[in-house]
Amino acid sequence: MIYGTRAVIEAILAGKEIEKVMIQSGMNNDLVKELLSVAKNRDVPVAFVPPEKLKRLSAKNHQGVICILSAVTYASLENIIDFAYSEGREPFFLMLDRITDVRNFGAIARTAECAGIDAIIIGEKGSAPISSDAMKTSAGALNHLPVCRERDLKKTMKLLRDNGIRVVACTEKAEKKIHELELKGPMALILGSEEDGISDVLLREADELAKIPMKGKIGSLNVSVAAGIVIFETLRQRDA
Repeated sequence: MIYGTRAVIEAILAGKEIEKVMIQSGMNNDLVKELLSVAKNRDVPVAFVPPEKLKRLSAKNHQGVICILSAVTYASLENIIDFAYSEGREPFFLMLDRITDVRNFGAIARTAECAGIDAIIIGEKGSAPISSDAMKTSAGALNHLPVCRERDLKKTMKLLRDNGIRVVACTEKAEKKIHELELKGPMALILGSEEDGISDVLLREADELAKIPMKGKIGSLNVSVAAGIVIFETLRQRDA
């Protein structure tokens, strides 16, 4: 973490990979306005938070501003799509909608890397911070697996489709089971949060919906377990 308004401004200008900047609610001086302008120009997420949250993060003199650095360097989705096609491969992506638990994210990244997924796609807001905890839970997979942070996942889905990549949303609202779908070809799988699932706006944009068959009394799986099932069902079909 980096503390203090001026130090955070300099970190952004220096091109540091930043997870997000948190500013104490109510702060609106000239330096904070400068920080907001710099962050906007560099597409750095900013959140105004109560002072109690900043105190929980650090007892240091943070001056009302804390910046959380990312443990990874974010990748360009368009570059990864182009690279996969240039190698003669069919791109395979995993999109995560509002997965906020760091350990779940790390476990999903570990599975995704083992399956040879080209990249994980996350939203700029509402996603788990890619911290040292996420790196540890991924067993180092995040050192090898690109992560693309996108401002608008709906627009990202359009970008995928424009590049010939089919988008399949994994949700209990689906009629078809995951193994009943044809999962070959350029593909992106979407999984959502355990609390709300995939947001309605993304479900409407998906090319197809699929669900994991359930036989027990509990209606849902941990999202990292669900990710493993749908990823390796897709891999099974692609390798058949």
